[in-house]
Amino acid sequence: PAVLVFDAKGALLSAWGDRFGGAHGLTLVNEDGTEYLWLTDQYSSEVVKTTLDGKPVLRLEPASHPAYEKSQYAPTWTAVHEERFGGNGDIWVADGYGSHYVHRHDKTGRYVGSINGTEGKARRFDCPHGIWVDYRKPEPELYIADRGNRQMQVYDLEGKFKRAFGSDIFTSPCGCVTHGGKLFVPELNARLTVLDEDNHLICYLGENEEVCSLPEWPNLQSQLIQRGKINSPHAMAADVKGNLYVVEWIIGGRITKLEKC
Repeated sequence: PAVLVFDAKGALLSAWGDRFGGAHGLTLVNEDGTEYLWLTDQYSSEVVKTTLDGKPVLRLEPASHPAYEKSQYAPTWTAVHEERFGGNGDIWVADGYGSHYVHRHDKTGRYVGSINGTEGKARRFDCPHGIWVDYRKPEPELYIADRGNRQMQVYDLEGKFKRAFGSDIFTSPCGCVTHGGKLFVPELNARLTVLDEDNHLICYLGENEEVCSLPEWPNLQSQLIQRGKINSPHAMAADVKGNLYVVEWIIGGRITKLEKC
């Protein structure tokens, strides 16, 4: 099953989603007090909104864009400008493994437009892997983890480029999560990066970059994938207490919980 549901102690509660080949991105939203999930599947090219127990509610058609006359559509992540935070419900989809575009849809699923990094001065996207709407400041912003370019690109919610940062901080940013004003970025090359509310570096957690040079990485022999050693962070989440949950890109999968002290 593509979606596994655990309790806070790691016990498996339920599972669903057999029809998904690889529900790559998982985004939780709240609409009028009801929670939904957006699943982004690079294998079937599906972007679908479901209830928490897996019932489909809305499916986005692939963007009607000339790029797909010659290349594939392989979406990796979804972000929503949620109405509960003053947004208009727009849905943004990162085509991180396909044509390296980010597409905008309205809340009904209608395609609105696309960006690809050439709007600003920070280079065309190279694997825009994870996207996220930042509500930490009065004006919300769209963060794009431009992994291949080792940076974060920032747009407004109309698709206008604002800035890029992190080329001196990141090696392989995969996405974003916040808690207590801090920005946590899982980096595929074996570390977690922590920044303050102004996106200045605080520290790295679990640095283990030397493992990435081994020929078998990330699917190393079991003795090289050790407890307490970061291997290949691909996504992460934070709970209300500030505990962090890190999902790694390993065959079979691994989820690590980091408890806030």
